[in-house]
Amino acid sequence: MIPHAPHILLVEDNPADMRLTLEALKEGNVRCNLHWVKDGVEALDYLYRRNGFEHSVRPDLILLDLNLPRLDGREVLADIKAHLQLRRIPTVILSTSKEEEDILRCYDLHANCYITKDPLNFESFLEVIRAIDRFWLSLVTLPRRAGEQ
Repeated sequence: MIPHAPHILLVEDNPADMRLTLEALKEGNVRCNLHWVKDGVEALDYLYRRNGFEHSVRPDLILLDLNLPRLDGREVLADIKAHLQLRRIPTVILSTSKEEEDILRCYDLHANCYITKDPLNFESFLEVIRAIDRFWLSLVTLPRRAGEQ
């Protein structure tokens, strides 16, 4: 359990899906600080604290979409998991893709889990967000963010 409101980095190019995630977090009473970036390049800039994100907070959890502009989620995941400190951040793939190839590739790249989302069914999506909260933000012991005591 995290002693502070956890910081979640949402990497999602679709503003409607971002708003849906925000609404589901509110509806599910998930206490967190949500940070949103719109593509893979921004995600890495945020995580490496560069190009306008110099004061970003290292997230406790990353929710990563796969089909992103400029740099797709698979490339972002590979970069995160290749970095000594970033690889410790649990990375949840949250995608509409049910393709076995996508699922296997993400696990090969060391995704912590792969969840298929249905943004057209709010109740189903709300249950996904509640499950993420129950497991990743309430049950699991997460590593401290870099620089914290």
